[in-house]
Amino acid sequence: MKTVESIQARELCARIQAGEAFAESVKIALNARGQTQEALFEIAREVRLKGFPDRRAEVRSVIEISNICKQRCNYCNIGCEDTPKYVIPSEDLVEIAAFLYRERGRRVLLLQSGENKDRRFVANVIRACARIKDRLPDIHLIGCIGNLSREQYREMREAGVDRYLLKIETSNPALYETVKPHDTWSERRRCLDDLIELGFMVGSGVIVGLPGQTEDDLVADLRFLTELDLDMVSASVFIPGHGTVYAHEPPGDVETTLNFMALLRLLNPNALMPTTSSLEKLKVDGQYLGLMAGANTLTVHDGTPQSLQHLFPIYDETRYRPNDDHLRAIAARAGLVVPT
Repeated sequence: MKTVESIQARELCARIQAGEAFAESVKIALNARGQTQEALFEIAREVRLKGFPDRRAEVRSVIEISNICKQRCNYCNIGCEDTPKYVIPSEDLVEIAAFLYRERGRRVLLLQSGENKDRRFVANVIRACARIKDRLPDIHLIGCIGNLSREQYREMREAGVDRYLLKIETSNPALYETVKPHDTWSERRRCLDDLIELGFMVGSGVIVGLPGQTEDDLVADLRFLTELDLDMVSASVFIPGHGTVYAHEPPGDVETTLNFMALLRLLNPNALMPTTSSLEKLKVDGQYLGLMAGANTLTVHDGTPQSLQHLFPIYDETRYRPNDDHLRAIAARAGLVVPT
């Protein structure tokens, strides 16, 4: 028997999908709590099932290849001047990838670093990717090293990089340039357009709860990500980074972030969507709730050498790093199938 909250949630979601009173309806959904929120999550899972009828969750390993970052974003402490810098050599990247493939059964690898378009660094990454694909042709490589030139992206694609993650963080240009004062929104958008045109599977996402962000911004974010027709979409909750400009700002709201994720799923039934470790950082069972809100991608932090992990903090040194067992357990609880 459907509850009043369930009926209301379904009517709300139908309006959002139809684009009727879109902004008003999205704002109502973002503030859903209790039984209404549970109904929203249920609808998101139904939509996910239509896009992914096998209930399969993608599991990817991340290798944090360098903590050198040419940006100095107000919310992130990667690239702090007092942090020792590192770059994993290309030959080591190949061996780490082979280990994860052979010993962990991994078929999707995320190669992540601070934003760095230095020609030598990018060339080394491209060289490593080409060697990994030559050695392990059925592996999927995801690049995530920030804004690059179109030529650098083209070379990465030719080296066999299948996907690229480039978060827009916010679709509001003024807010973007406030939180990322050393970048421009137009340059970020140019990069997204280049990636799409070059044939990558492209992913982007936003941060929910950024200082200065409004509900209207979130409505625009939902439109922006959906209109790009991306292969991967995401939303992470804002966490004030230790030692950053925003260190003393309040964190974002997990419930609003989960609701935004459910709306992303509602409008992007065929896109992969991660449940991020930031959710778990702020709320017990946060990543499980992300799956219940429609996510279907799990990132295992088992590719970065342990001796280097503390040098890639994102927000602080107590960053939550979920392991394989935890992620498999929450996937099973959420009724998803994880490849063995």
